[in-house]
Amino acid sequence: MSDHQKRLSAPTSWPVARKTKKYTVKAGAGPHGQDGVPLLILLRDVLGYVDSKKEARYALEQGSVVVNGQAARDERRPIGMFDILGFVEREEFYRVFPDEGGRLALTPIDADSADSKLGKVVGKQTVAGGQTQLTLHDGQTLLTEDADIGGSDSVVVDNDDNSVVAHFPYEEGALVTAVRGQHAGEIGEIDEISVTAGSGPNNVVVAQDGEVAFETIEDYVVVIDENFVGEDGGVEDATEEASSDVEADTSQDDEVTDE
Repeated sequence: MSDHQKRLSAPTSWPVARKTKKYTVKAGAGPHGQDGVPLLILLRDVLGYVDSKKEARYALEQGSVVVNGQAARDERRPIGMFDILGFVEREEFYRVFPDEGGRLALTPIDADSADSKLGKVVGKQTVAGGQTQLTLHDGQTLLTEDADIGGSDSVVVDNDDNSVVAHFPYEEGALVTAVRGQHAGEIGEIDEISVTAGSGPNNVVVAQDGEVAFETIEDYVVVIDENFVGEDGGVEDATEEASSDVEADTSQDDEVTDE
């Protein structure tokens, strides 16, 4: 398997310019699978806090860059949907959130909100002792006493002890955001859930204030709460200006010798 990642074949969720150079950094092993964005891309190409891989490694060695409350040490660590990225010395915290088109963006949050992260339940089973084991969208597993948490529900997980501190059921009337498909980044309330017979995905109709409702599949929506919604009804994005800078910047060290 190649140690390099071509820009043109990078996942569409990655906030990278496609036609500046041939290669970019390849994500290492970790959560989120192939959709995870290497931490280096966010530090260098999006936020502009470092100019090179060498500077990123030095910054990470200081222990002041944290992901979901834990110090990050690997510049290739995959960062994905709903992860919490923090800069301790700067007192800056961001939530990774999909914007329009499904590209991952950084939403500024306060320090209190950075103590926990949202997860969509994609698997559930009962384990020895009668506890319920949940599997989240990023591969994290955790134990809970709450057997009422179901598939496609969302939970808020404390970053210190991995306990469930809030539960948002997947049901009609729930506030959701689309994270994939042509409606990625749009927010609304579930108006109807249609269960499909057989092995096909269930469909969901999402109503939006003042706009036409849209329909998508169940796998493409995540239940959220009002704290994710900005004053304009959308999600605040700290990377919009930075993304335009990435498109114009062709000086990054992304060649094969230093991808």
